[in-house]
Amino acid sequence: MSKERNEERATPALVALLDAAEELSGARQLRRRAYELLDAGPGSRVLDVGCGAGRAVDELARRGVEVVGVDPDGRMIEVARSRWPERDFRRADARRLPLPDACVDGYLADKVYHELHAPEQALVEARRVLTPGGRIVLVGQDWDAFVIDSDDPALTRTIVWARADSIAGPRSARRYRNLLRDAGFGDVTVEARMEIFTDAAMLPMVAGLAEKARATGAVTRVRADAWIAEQRERAEADRMFLALPMFVAAGTAPRRADSDLTLADPDAERR
Repeated sequence: MSKERNEERATPALVALLDAAEELSGARQLRRRAYELLDAGPGSRVLDVGCGAGRAVDELARRGVEVVGVDPDGRMIEVARSRWPERDFRRADARRLPLPDACVDGYLADKVYHELHAPEQALVEARRVLTPGGRIVLVGQDWDAFVIDSDDPALTRTIVWARADSIAGPRSARRYRNLLRDAGFGDVTVEARMEIFTDAAMLPMVAGLAEKARATGAVTRVRADAWIAEQRERAEADRMFLALPMFVAAGTAPRRADSDLTLADPDAERR
């Protein structure tokens, strides 16, 4: 699930779907692992990029961390502020962060980078705002690799790939390691986890795959409706199965200024 949306702006239905996904046991475990990799203790400063409705910001703040959450969706920021008015939420793009240089000890981007056409630009910003030795953690899914049980595997494959092709960077998660290394981060690690979804609460997300495939012309309305009907029957009979590989990459910002940042950002020396 994405928290930074270019096309699907926050609506009550979308927020409810994100809430349901974040409450799943696997999602909670994944967030805890991301926090461990951030190594953010009380008094440390963390930036949550693509913060969505703000759950991670609140959870980190409860650990004594000073957190700023940013998201490009103004409506989502409104939702976050209404839920946690004492937290710091700001509307901002991952490639243009409203923060000074070297001001945070940790940078978290959870299910964000697949929405970016140029993730390299976001990593330049990450380097800029992180303190030397600061930690970066990227979490995301591979949109080509959805595994969905269906009576029509060929149609399912068409739907999954059509949905992936509609996203700016559907395979960005498999690139995390190289993206971080190319951006100058050290100590880069990558972990993979398989998230399993069988709950009927995920039916709107599964149906959304087919709706997007239909909208792009990859499948007809009749075929999309038939596929959604099958998935609905599976959900009602507790037979729905969706598996999604999630990748968690982490790295450390250089401990001294590096010429790569200056070359990528000509204004760096003037800040």
